[in-house]
Amino acid sequence: MRRKDKELPILEKLSVIDAGAEGKAIARFENRVVFIPFAAPGDVVDVQVTLRKSTFMEAKIIKIHEESTVRTKPACRHYGLCGGCRWQHLDYKAQLQYKQKQVTDALTRIGHLELPEISPIAGAPATYYYRNKLEYTFSNRKWLTGGPDDIAPGDRNMNALGYHLPGMFDRVFDVEDCMLQPEPSNQLRLWMRDFAIENELTFWDVKIWQGLLRNFVIRTSNSGDLMVIIVFGEDQPEAIHQVMENLTLQFPTITSAMWVVNTKRNDVFADLDIQLFKGESYIREKMEDLTFRVGPVSFFQTNARQALTLYKYAREFAALTGNELVYDLYTGTGTIANFVARRCHRVVGIEYVDSAVRDARINSSVNRIENTDFIAGDMAKTLDERFILKHGRPQVVITDPPRAGMHPDVVKRIVEMSPERVVYISCNPATQARDIAQMADQYSIAKVQPVDMFPQTHHVENVVLLLRKS
Repeated sequence: MRRKDKELPILEKLSVIDAGAEGKAIARFENRVVFIPFAAPGDVVDVQVTLRKSTFMEAKIIKIHEESTVRTKPACRHYGLCGGCRWQHLDYKAQLQYKQKQVTDALTRIGHLELPEISPIAGAPATYYYRNKLEYTFSNRKWLTGGPDDIAPGDRNMNALGYHLPGMFDRVFDVEDCMLQPEPSNQLRLWMRDFAIENELTFWDVKIWQGLLRNFVIRTSNSGDLMVIIVFGEDQPEAIHQVMENLTLQFPTITSAMWVVNTKRNDVFADLDIQLFKGESYIREKMEDLTFRVGPVSFFQTNARQALTLYKYAREFAALTGNELVYDLYTGTGTIANFVARRCHRVVGIEYVDSAVRDARINSSVNRIENTDFIAGDMAKTLDERFILKHGRPQVVITDPPRAGMHPDVVKRIVEMSPERVVYISCNPATQARDIAQMADQYSIAKVQPVDMFPQTHHVENVVLLLRKS
């Protein structure tokens, strides 16, 4: 070890031994864990410590002495600057290996659970261009990554349309080519940026909360539909019409062109009056013989192809015979509920967001599904004894909570309802393990199936089947 100064030592020739939380790799120095972004297990590196605590350190690579055999060249030009796709430097086989390990470690180390043999992770057929939704930010505070030396900083164009730098709310880097969403996603974004600059439209200034252009949302679907939503920061009818008219003329394949004015001090626009400029107010996603309508603020899995794989496992684990009452907790827009409805007697879905419940009912209607019932309400408060008396005690519970997992009262209620099977879908194996541990006296784990929904990232989905103990 040598020291740049007393507070920030440089650690030399550290051996990277594992992949850890939040996509960071792990090394050890003395008795402390060192978390290193963009490192690969098997690397030997020099690192600059950026944060030092009593039990761990965080550091950045300053030199690679030996490259891991699982290291590969990142495909994206924005790798390292962008906060997404942080595992591009790992070959895909290694990504799957460490995601599977993440699931196993969470269930055994956090939950202290006894496991059956875990099924091999279901890898994604497409490792790039798999997302159906991206949201970009307009900013007049572009992150400068270089440029001609003869242009003074004050004369440079500071407008950008892209992503926030990690941890920096006021800096956006200009995205030239994002490899997450299929075309015309890049074409749309680049045209929108250039059109705005050429026409001297103002980009959002987050420091003073002003600017015409604020956010740019693109949603694609496997049916070929294309939705574009522009979020304006100021209510300027003529300018808004100019933007929307030119956008739809330039891209006639847009099937849903929408806009909204958001002058609030946050980027959430789901509670605002979203206007339809052209086409329909939704796009359509298809799964098997089902069609799902996806509105401008509807939640739908952003990797539709892998979502189908995920839902097939959930349906398989539910082992429906046609006679069951199923509770679908955190049902969202009713995707899972409608997906399993034809194989059971009835499905009752519960969801906190009113608009999502409306979408769920529409999706049942569109697909002529009549044995679903969707209720809006806070899960911990809604799922009480009166609810169960009204709707019946389920034989199967399917739960797909947000990253924070289930409220303890919801876990307790599931145990009290005592369904024969619980299918727990999670995007966070750590909170999934915590919740299942609270059910371990009454339920045993029968199956575990990881699914990779987000290649090039550390995120992993996991499906667990719990069986009631006799």
